[in-house]
Amino acid sequence: MNKQIEDLIDAIGQVLLGKNHQVKLALACLFARGHLLIEDLPGMGKTTLAQCLAKVLGLHYERIQFTSDLLPADILGVSIFDQNTSEFRFHKGPIFSQVLLADEINRSTPKSQSALLEAMEEKQVTIEGSTRQLPKPFFVIATQNPLSQAGTYPLPESQLDRFLLRISLGYPSRAAEKMLFKGVDPRQRLADMQPIITLPQLDAIQTHIDTIQATDSVLDYLQRLMDFTRYDSSFSYGISPRGALALLKSAKAWAFIHNRDHVVPEDIQAVLEPVVGHRIRGTGAGASGAGSLSDYLVKNVDVVNS
Repeated sequence: MNKQIEDLIDAIGQVLLGKNHQVKLALACLFARGHLLIEDLPGMGKTTLAQCLAKVLGLHYERIQFTSDLLPADILGVSIFDQNTSEFRFHKGPIFSQVLLADEINRSTPKSQSALLEAMEEKQVTIEGSTRQLPKPFFVIATQNPLSQAGTYPLPESQLDRFLLRISLGYPSRAAEKMLFKGVDPRQRLADMQPIITLPQLDAIQTHIDTIQATDSVLDYLQRLMDFTRYDSSFSYGISPRGALALLKSAKAWAFIHNRDHVVPEDIQAVLEPVVGHRIRGTGAGASGAGSLSDYLVKNVDVVNS
């Protein structure tokens, strides 16, 4: 693994204990120029992960707490009349940041959620008829509470598709939780975290991801996976071409993190669940839930000539 990537993972791992795999997935999402959805119970470290990423990458960070009374203008910004100049002046909203944490995104109404759609897809926003470019990079990390909890609004499929990966942090290990019981709060290290890579270096990494090679045999394997989701009766609908491209791009980023200049089937398998889990719906005929989706697909689609 690249030494700088190791340093990034180690630095975040000192705050977010025992979650190196999820940290790698989050970095792969950023390197692939995607957006990240973290779905988990409150208090599992979702916000901490977003803060750590912004710190070690030296990026401008903003946080929006999504609530039922949040308005699109609270996200995008608003023009206010300046009596001194007799002109309207635009005041930027928190969306004009490099790392935007949309905290508990599914606690706001669909109207407020939709304010992010153009920004996540086009890296720009249209406000009062004027288009404004967002900073580069622009990385949205949205946290989502389980839909079984009160006061949540499910994200529509069109918005879920804007997220390259969806991950879950899960409960801490027994050793990490015991440290918390003893009064050791790793979040105190947040204030001392320093950037590990520069903005030009991050831009170079994102550009390099596009040069990672995937052979025809690997692409054939990817297509067989996609065809299985589209035509097997276990699924209500299959993965779109955009979803297939998202899987390939994520696999390239995963290969880069593991210091390879080419994609192998294991790279696709490693990111399969986070990429397609929120883009597909099982019928119950075969797939037994999102948690087993990756295993189900891998088991039913052979790696041939890869």
